Amino acid sequence: MSKNIIQSSRQNWTVVLFGFLALSLAFSGRAALGLIMPVWQIEFGWSSSYISGVGAMALVVMAIVAPFAGRLVDRLGSQFTLNLGMGLLGVGCAIVALMNGKLMFVIGFSGFSAMGFGIIATHVVATAVTRSFSTNQGLATGIGTSGATGGQFLIVPLIAALLTFASWRWSFGALSLGCLALIPCIRMSMRPDAPQDGENRLGDDASTLWQDLVAIVRKPAFHLLFWSFLICGFTTTGVIETHLLPFASFCGFPPIPSATAYGLLSLVNLVGMIAAGWLTDRVNRPMLLAAIYMLRALTFVLLASLPGMSIEMLFLFAILFGAVDYSTVPVTASLVASHIGIKMMGLAMGLISAGHAIGGALGAFAGGYVFTTTASYNLVWIGSIWLAVGAGLLVLLIRPYTHK
Repeated sequence: MSKNIIQSSRQNWTVVLFGFLALSLAFSGRAALGLIMPVWQIEFGWSSSYISGVGAMALVVMAIVAPFAGRLVDRLGSQFTLNLGMGLLGVGCAIVALMNGKLMFVIGFSGFSAMGFGIIATHVVATAVTRSFSTNQGLATGIGTSGATGGQFLIVPLIAALLTFASWRWSFGALSLGCLALIPCIRMSMRPDAPQDGENRLGDDASTLWQDLVAIVRKPAFHLLFWSFLICGFTTTGVIETHLLPFASFCGFPPIPSATAYGLLSLVNLVGMIAAGWLTDRVNRPMLLAAIYMLRALTFVLLASLPGMSIEMLFLFAILFGAVDYSTVPVTASLVASHIGIKMMGLAMGLISAGHAIGGALGAFAGGYVFTTTASYNLVWIGSIWLAVGAGLLVLLIRPYTHK
């Protein structure tokens, strides 16, 4: 009996470990595009707008794939889904490593790799972890999904080293090998998911995709979480990941200290996700999520006042914002599990993550448009303040969960 309990516990934390590693590889692959962009501009003569356009195409593919990736977790389990994503990402990175023209780049990065990015995503890992834990779900989810930012410290420096001492082809080749090498490890170490209570496998009168979609959109909590997470995407991926470093340059800060501040933001981000996961298991979750959004709004107040201030204030912003950046993920995942149901969690999280991607695209576009037309980011930061406050008010409307 005790042996079975120990085995179950080991398998549960194995999901967290491989979820962390998979996200580290996937997000490092995404970060490699910006890192290697100047080299491609020189070697192939490609413009930054073309390379950025391929990256934008990959984001669209990721948004489309996200709900289907969640559905795969619901129906075929986390082991199959993670392996499929790792396989697609491995093939895509291999194609990019071997490319000699624009077509191979599009097929490799915006095709295979983008599908892999869409599958190896925080919503898939959050669902896989939640389905594997009956206690400490928040903490486990926070640790597993923190691979999304942890990869910037574990793998991106290795990619940069290979770029410096070998070539960009070795950088993508190493990513490909890492992804493919993880597949047998996942296959041997992770057991297939056990069906949840009241859940059937395919072929056993399982509900259709349409039936699950209807059931999800009828839940008020879904709409509150969807729109708040869309705002989350706008105020993180959209305006910060895209425009923070250009804004720092606009403020007159040197590139290296600015990049260092951004790296510090990512480090605090990792700690913030784990801390938020730990709190998810212990406090009122809608209140916690609302507090994260409200604190994020306050960080934008600091950011809006940054011009004319010392670079130490940029580092202070990095620390404060990093604590409330990806920390919404474990709390949102926990609310989806309890208010929508673990049986449909993957699909629901996929839809909500697609909203996050849409918000990110809107934020990236809005930031560029506002700066182009006004020569200032002021309206972007003011708008982000009120959007974050709005997200906080939305999640406060989520009713407390009562177990039936």
